[in-house]
Amino acid sequence: MNQQDIHPDAKQHRGRIIAVTVSAALGGLLFGFDTAVINGAVDAIKGEFGVGEGELGFTVAITLIGCALGAWFTGSLADRFGRRKVMAVAALLFVVQSVGSGLAFAAYDLMLWRLIGGLAIGAASVIAPAYISEIAPAKYRGALASLQQLAITVGIFLSLLNDAGLAKLAGGAAGELWLGMPAWRWMLLVGVVPALVYGILSWGIPESPQFLVGRRRDDEAAHVLRTVTGIRDTDKKIEDIRRTIVMERRHTLGDLKGSALGLNPLLWVGLGMAALQQFVGINAIFYYSTTLWKSVGFSEQDSFVTSVITAVINVLMTFVAIGLVDKVGRRLLLLIGSVGMFVGLVMASVSFAHATTAGGELSLPAPYGPIALVGANLFVIFFASTWGPVMWVALGEIFPNRIRTRALGVSTSANWVANFLVTLLVPVITASLGTSFLYGMFAFFAAVSFVFVLRFFPEFSGRELEDHGADA
Repeated sequence: MNQQDIHPDAKQHRGRIIAVTVSAALGGLLFGFDTAVINGAVDAIKGEFGVGEGELGFTVAITLIGCALGAWFTGSLADRFGRRKVMAVAALLFVVQSVGSGLAFAAYDLMLWRLIGGLAIGAASVIAPAYISEIAPAKYRGALASLQQLAITVGIFLSLLNDAGLAKLAGGAAGELWLGMPAWRWMLLVGVVPALVYGILSWGIPESPQFLVGRRRDDEAAHVLRTVTGIRDTDKKIEDIRRTIVMERRHTLGDLKGSALGLNPLLWVGLGMAALQQFVGINAIFYYSTTLWKSVGFSEQDSFVTSVITAVINVLMTFVAIGLVDKVGRRLLLLIGSVGMFVGLVMASVSFAHATTAGGELSLPAPYGPIALVGANLFVIFFASTWGPVMWVALGEIFPNRIRTRALGVSTSANWVANFLVTLLVPVITASLGTSFLYGMFAFFAAVSFVFVLRFFPEFSGRELEDHGADA
């Protein structure tokens, strides 16, 4: 898109684009909130329903299965019904699962609602980056797409505050709060509020121009391009979009086939990016951070404080990514992030190699405790400012228009499957091979991520989505 193609009221349109993007990215907040909110309720749920460790672990992890399923099918639904309608359905599912989980009467009942919540999270994780990449001008697309990750980190942070605040009011997660219900139920019920806001806002944003053009609703597409993005030559833009979209026929997953081991080469890039973002171990930091820092010698209260600090760092460093992603490019940020994550993880791995066990409790002698803490937070700093947000930016823009939503859905599904595997295997690996091996394994994948980006990742900063070409 040339500069002269932009409407002279650029600042006004920039404000509209930001408003629309924030509305779409609110799905990321629910994504972060709902995946993390269960952590504060786990012990109380175990006592309430009398479940064992295995059943409890599956109750927590089943959401990730729902996420993978939701992500897999969202691309097809978005192409058939539109981006806005998928957002609205996801919001409805968020509301339903929050109410159902908060009022669950048994462990299997809670599993069902958490599976439904996973479907909503999976849908939101696909539709937000797809929509933002399609509505945002190339010049600002990286920063605006990074708002998805910012919303996720804010959601995680708010879930921590929600759990801590309600537990404090009730004297513990199992303590009675309002209407005779324990605090843990209210922790889950609170999710209704942001879900309703997300649903209302999703109806107030315009449909994606790519979807409208694909449905031959050119007048509506021209209106969105003109009033939201500020493009003056809408006829040319619509023709560019049409050149890269074929929606006269029903799309299938078969459209993702290609010359690279049977798949489109860019799909392999997306799958690799999505899996590596999880295999470097970020969710092990968040899901097990309190346990890890207790093993270093912190008290339970201190461990909670360090977890909150880690979440704050995650939020703040995402702003760094927003400021840099369009200036220095996606590829360089990812490479820097891989190096930084590797260094932090190696520090933690070496530190835990010196751990001792006394009375069943793991502890780290000086100076390895502080080194482990610095290493883990160094990892979070580099992840949050690079791989955390940039992976979502990349998935939203590297695929050509004709396969974007389906390829994004499959790639995001791989991200959730990798998340599930990490969540499931971390306790097993820690128990059998030790925490040092665990962090060493994550460091290995950080090194792999550097090689992967260097070898396979294409730079797409500043380019229009239509620059892929019709046959990409």
